[in-house]
Amino acid sequence: MSVKIRLQRHGKKGKPFYWIVAADARAKRDGKYLEKIGTYNPNVNPAVIDLNIDKAVEWLQNGAQPTDTAKNILSYKGAMLKNHLAGGVRKGALTQEQADAKFAAWLEEKTAKISAKSEGLSKAEAEAKAKALAAEKAVNEARIEAAKPVVEEVAEVEAAAEEATEEAPETIDDAQAKATE
Repeated sequence: MSVKIRLQRHGKKGKPFYWIVAADARAKRDGKYLEKIGTYNPNVNPAVIDLNIDKAVEWLQNGAQPTDTAKNILSYKGAMLKNHLAGGVRKGALTQEQADAKFAAWLEEKTAKISAKSEGLSKAEAEAKAKALAAEKAVNEARIEAAKPVVEEVAEVEAAAEEATEEAPETIDDAQAKATE
């Protein structure tokens, strides 16, 4: 029986959510699996990957073959590196402590890259909001400036109407009396 490490699709239409599983190569994509190793959510930026690295390395050492996408995810999270370092320990090229130190250094570097990307995204989002607000303020000010002449004309018309009403007789009887004179 050949084992594959692959993605199993879950989630609703247009919003995929994947489980990373070790499954028999003959099983259906979303069918029976041997063990769930982690999850992958591509709907957010950066994508959220929750992976049990030790289980993934165990399956890789037992001969499981990852699919292309699963291999990229395992490489991104460091499971492929840890498997490679474990092979070096088995061959005697380095000790377990050296392998652990290399893996820890790699994890710190990767975490720094991910945090820098998320900070860059949040900064870009804040800048975009500020630009949109400034553009909206400019549009509103232009609209107010364009409306000022109309407001002044309306004020002049209202003033003229008030003057006309002041000069006009107060009652209809007064108007009829003036007309008869």
